[in-house]
Amino acid sequence: MIPLRRTCKEVTRLVLLAEEQQALPLADRIAVRLHLLACHACPRFLRQLQLMRRATERWRRYSEE
Repeated sequence: MIPLRRTCKEVTRLVLLAEEQQALPLADRIAVRLHLLACHACPRFLRQLQLMRRATERWRRYSEE
């Protein structure tokens, strides 16, 4: 049986790995999704991470002009 329950710390690590373009195994992807449905803090962390990524991309485009 695959353990699908993850702590916030584990989910944070997995989300950061996925952000670095590393494909997560199916069990980890499912565990992250389940955790994000049950947790209040981790979805906020994910949104902040996405916001920072978009801001960085915009800054790169701006600085290249």
